Amino acid sequence: MVLFELTNQYLMMVVRLIISILFTWLIIDRMYYAKSHRRDFRFTFMLIPVAIFFIVFFMIFVLENMKGKASMGVGIGLFGIFSIMRYRTDTMPVREMTYLFITIALAVVNAVSVNVSLAEVILTNLIVAAAVWVCEKRLKSNSTKLVQYDRIELITPARRQELIADLQTRLGLNITNVEVGAVDFLKDMAMLRITYDGKSAQEIDRLLKLKNTQLTEF
Repeated sequence: MVLFELTNQYLMMVVRLIISILFTWLIIDRMYYAKSHRRDFRFTFMLIPVAIFFIVFFMIFVLENMKGKASMGVGIGLFGIFSIMRYRTDTMPVREMTYLFITIALAVVNAVSVNVSLAEVILTNLIVAAAVWVCEKRLKSNSTKLVQYDRIELITPARRQELIADLQTRLGLNITNVEVGAVDFLKDMAMLRITYDGKSAQEIDRLLKLKNTQLTEF
């Protein structure tokens, strides 16, 4: 009887894990990756929710089957594990951080929904996926690039139209706005942030320089 109960609970865990993976794949592969084409983040977004799902599910399973000080000790220990889980990498862009939070949230919701019907679990995942789809389709983000510009005589407000025309000729983009940043008169160089019409830019468009590790990611 106990074996049957454990098997039934494990099967329900597998079903919820499959639901979590399917909706995570739908959001990341069909919505995020189709637009940004960042293979490195897609790898992270697909695997972290799986690990989070198992941690949360078995944490709940252990706490439900242990009482008193033992369960409290397990809870404190798991909290310590979460507190030391840190990625010592470069700062993650806001959009990627949002997708990471969404995938982790879905994994946690699917893991803790032991007493919730599968229909309600699927409906919750559908609502989150629909919200992501609507934001991706309806909320347009400006595409930007950082450009080192050599004709600093054109950065004055009086020659702004000439500056935009020159940038459009060189870059082949429909530029809507230009912001002038740092100016180096010794090297006749200025740093410009241009905004242009088109599909949302990849993160590489917002960078000034690329590291050697980033050169192999695209």
